[in-house]
Amino acid sequence: MINQFIHSLKKTPAGLFNPWYHQDRENDLFPEAPAVRRRQLETYLSERLNRAKFLFIAEALGYQGGHFTGIAMTSERILLGHQREKYGVDPIHVFKTLVPQRTSKPELIDQGMSEPTATIMWGALIDQGIDPYDVVLWNSVPWHPYNSKKGMLSNRTPLSGEMEAGLKHLKNILALFAGAKVVAVGRKCEQSMAELGVEHIGVRHPANGGAPKFRSQLSGLYHT
Repeated sequence: MINQFIHSLKKTPAGLFNPWYHQDRENDLFPEAPAVRRRQLETYLSERLNRAKFLFIAEALGYQGGHFTGIAMTSERILLGHQREKYGVDPIHVFKTLVPQRTSKPELIDQGMSEPTATIMWGALIDQGIDPYDVVLWNSVPWHPYNSKKGMLSNRTPLSGEMEAGLKHLKNILALFAGAKVVAVGRKCEQSMAELGVEHIGVRHPANGGAPKFRSQLSGLYHT
């Protein structure tokens, strides 16, 4: 089931980076990086199958997060254990049955890429005592939209056609984790859920000053 889902992500709209099937020739540490990212996503999803209570959906994959880990809203710095001391986030909170690997070159950032959204999301889960295995993180646009003029280490807002292309995979992830409450992170994701006619809860995106409200909303929805 999970393997079929990951395979379905292979076909990629032009102008988007697919972390599971594309090699970032300039920034990947080794040619096998896409295979590593596929294994990490497969392990992450498999360990939450038949138990996740919440499915958090954000807008699109970012270069500081899933571009190099293969997992939405999850940075290399988390996987490598460099956010354990400051935020209490441990690699085993992401998955337990696989040794995490970085796929970016160390010369880019020694401790691995760090994404603000990932840091706030995982930090809030752990800080509030929420079992991270009760939560699945995903994106409306599962691939990484980058600015072609700035290169792979950039983000941009997804185009409407890219959002539409992601809807098929959004439906599939909703089916995989049927029964989990859907939480739309940010306005655009709320729009995607509305298009699908999916019952959902909307929360503030944690980036750009939204962290306090996001944490408050997270506590409210989980502990009610």
